[in-house]
Amino acid sequence: MRLGIDIGGTKTAAVAIGDDGALSGEVRMPTGFGAEAVVETALRTVERMTMIEGVEASAISSIGIGIPGTVDAATGRVTHAVNLGLEGLDLGPRLADRLGVEVRVENDVKAAALGAHHLLGMADGVGAHSMAYLNLGTGLAAGIVIGGRLLRGGHGAAGEIGHVPVDPSGVTCTCGQRGCLETVASGSAVARMWPTTDPEPARALFAAAAAGDGRATDARDRFLAGVAAAVRLLVLATDVDEVVIGGGLSALGDRLGDGTRRILNRWADESAFLASLDLPSRVRVIPPGFPAAAVGAALVGESPWPKS
Repeated sequence: MRLGIDIGGTKTAAVAIGDDGALSGEVRMPTGFGAEAVVETALRTVERMTMIEGVEASAISSIGIGIPGTVDAATGRVTHAVNLGLEGLDLGPRLADRLGVEVRVENDVKAAALGAHHLLGMADGVGAHSMAYLNLGTGLAAGIVIGGRLLRGGHGAAGEIGHVPVDPSGVTCTCGQRGCLETVASGSAVARMWPTTDPEPARALFAAAAAGDGRATDARDRFLAGVAAAVRLLVLATDVDEVVIGGGLSALGDRLGDGTRRILNRWADESAFLASLDLPSRVRVIPPGFPAAAVGAALVGESPWPKS
């Protein structure tokens, strides 16, 4: 049994994967804040999973963890994760010492990319897709899988397209640059463009646009154009077969996928070059409820995905 744990800012999710690649168990619980609390959260998650599966910890062949922030995948050290209060935590080695099982750690978006890649392989029976996972959450980032391997880059920054400036006159990004892609295509961008008391601003924005509100329609289309720009950037940079959209905003489902394709089709009408790439056909939205980061973490735990 391979165990994958997705440690998020507020909640932790875990899945077990059997030899056949199918999910055999799932656990969710709150995430603690700070180094000791995060370690204890992971340990409680493993304990809960073994109880559900009715096995001893020794039955776990590997454990992988996906976690937000800056991660050294080679050592299992989380060098920086501000939302969890972590700074220089040797998460992998500490858990391995407590559990007696090797534990590997990866950035959560990169882990989710592996999870989405696994989902495509299970659905299509083809495991060697080249694929980009576009994570639309509070921010924007991507994970890229080519030839079955996770692309990390020379310094681990591959896929950080949210901080590619696209509008020199745009707002200042949290990274310090101006007009980054994240400032127009993310949850924080939607909340800024469409202030609301609704706990799900994107849902409120799309509902208002569907009801005919002109301001909402403009804001929705600016957001969708940003998502389309992210798809275009990923394909032009890596020529992946598919771009799978995930993250919290993927809950918009067809409204997000169809809207992004509409923008891409419009651009294709204006550019024979873009038309030749058939970008709309490469876009998928991940199925609701699929625990991509936890599944990918299980795959991270199974194998030390080589740097490429």
